[in-house]
Amino acid sequence: MNELTTDLKSLHEATLNNLKSSKANNTLRAYKSDFKDFDAFCAKHGLNSLPSEPKIVSLYLTHLSKNSKISTLRRRLVSISMVHKLKGHYLDTKHPIIIENLMGIRRVKGSIQKGKKPILINHLKSLINVIDEQKIKNIKKLRDKSIILVGFGGGFRRTELISIDREDLEFVQEGLKINIKRSKTDQFGEGMTKGLPYFTNDAYCPVATLKKWLEITKIKSGPIFRRFSKGSILTDKRLTDQSVVLLLKEYLDLAGIENKNFAGHSLRSGFATVAAESGADERSIMAMTGHKTTQMVRRYIKEANIFKNNALNKIKI
Repeated sequence: MNELTTDLKSLHEATLNNLKSSKANNTLRAYKSDFKDFDAFCAKHGLNSLPSEPKIVSLYLTHLSKNSKISTLRRRLVSISMVHKLKGHYLDTKHPIIIENLMGIRRVKGSIQKGKKPILINHLKSLINVIDEQKIKNIKKLRDKSIILVGFGGGFRRTELISIDREDLEFVQEGLKINIKRSKTDQFGEGMTKGLPYFTNDAYCPVATLKKWLEITKIKSGPIFRRFSKGSILTDKRLTDQSVVLLLKEYLDLAGIENKNFAGHSLRSGFATVAAESGADERSIMAMTGHKTTQMVRRYIKEANIFKNNALNKIKI
């Protein structure tokens, strides 16, 4: 009997580990962070957070709706649900009291989401030009230009960008192949390969710039985008995804561009928007960005075509 109990206990632990492994570490951290806020709300009002019930979750969503977007509410709901699953509890997130409350909140607040601004071609050129103007060592200029140009050229998420290793790169006659081992929408690590062709203008070419960066640093293995220590000495430590955001905002500021509404995601959305403006179709854009559904890509295309396909252009005044 004790042996059977031990077996069941080990199976239970293994099952929980499998559930945790089904999600990326960043995703799990986001779940825990969201749930922490829900837990604090419940503690303040003497309610149970785990296990909880639909009525309590609905009250929390109403509380949250005062200062949060609909997308934030939906994300918090997913997080609360996932923490319940990971802890072996059931929570009916499809209960009418939750669904109808969300519908009501959506009608009152509206559901238009204002995303971060995309980095467009004029921004991209301004960033590269302002980096060249800085009185810093050439090695840092090359790193920073490579991050921005490769991030834009490949439509990368910032976590994908800083995760690139030298072993993931293959320079070919047409340009550069980059192997992406895992991304946000590729939880099982199937991977994908992105192809970056050479640009006509070397000054803004991600392939040519990255090649120069690798030549000057002699990086043969490990992360390609690394931190500097004092004195611009290159270390073997990988940059963080937050470093991409800070770097981008710093150069936007130096270029005289208001950086408040830009973020790390602006490189990715910038690629998709510029590609759409240039006539690239959904499949071509998705093949580069790795989007699994057309919803977000179509949003980029719609925004890119807001003036191109404007009915007002047909009116002659």
